[in-house]
Amino acid sequence: MQLGVAGLNAKATLGPAETVRLARRAEDLGYRSWWAGEHVVLPNPRVPPAPMEPTDPILDPLIHLAYVAAVTTVLELGTGIVILPQRNPLVLAKQVASLDVLSGGRLRLGIGAGYLEPELAALGVPMSERGSRTDEYLDAMDALWTQPRPSYAGRHVTFDQIDAYPRPIGLQIVVGGHSPAAFRRAVSRGNAWLGNGDTPDDLAGHLAGLARAASEVDRPARLGPLEINFQPLTPVTADDARRYADLGVDRLIVYPLPLEDPDDVESFLERHARLPQ
Repeated sequence: MQLGVAGLNAKATLGPAETVRLARRAEDLGYRSWWAGEHVVLPNPRVPPAPMEPTDPILDPLIHLAYVAAVTTVLELGTGIVILPQRNPLVLAKQVASLDVLSGGRLRLGIGAGYLEPELAALGVPMSERGSRTDEYLDAMDALWTQPRPSYAGRHVTFDQIDAYPRPIGLQIVVGGHSPAAFRRAVSRGNAWLGNGDTPDDLAGHLAGLARAASEVDRPARLGPLEINFQPLTPVTADDARRYADLGVDRLIVYPLPLEDPDDVESFLERHARLPQ
């Protein structure tokens, strides 16, 4: 089980000096991946289920990860997650391929359908379309990255007689979410799944959902085994880490909340680097 860290493109850890310091420290401590989340806009005033105050700063994950790529050498770089239906799939495909090439194939594109209606609405995405857009955009980007003469025809995106280089060189698709649709999407379209929760019991419930999805949809052989990424929302004990490993977690991604003091975050990273893996 590998260790990763999430969330450091926000609040007190997003500055250039803090990013360099913490990314290099994480790499030195043996962390294998670094994950950045996304909210393009936030409702003001804050309303449930918004996870942040509207005045809490958060950087665009791809720009943040490009910066981290330049100051590290081996850390995998993950979006955890990009809200896919809010993005133009062809523009995103170019950004993703560019970052994957510049990082030497270290990018892990974590995506989700989103859940925050005010954000989706502000970006012109009806809640009723977020799932269908997510599936189409994944398939359209895959066509652009893999087909010798890319084309795609769908309800939300259509193209033909175009191409885009460079192609990604090491990219993996990581599907996030806990709904039945997200589990099916992970099984049918993802190299990996990303979930979160408070305890190993939460993960066990999600794994049951993934098992049900695997009985409902086919998994293309080219995707290989589905990797399991889990992000606990609370500090992790040694016993928890052992149970996560026993449950089959490939990447355990710790989250150093509340992200108010870079020194506290560094101490959190040092403590969690000693977890059994």
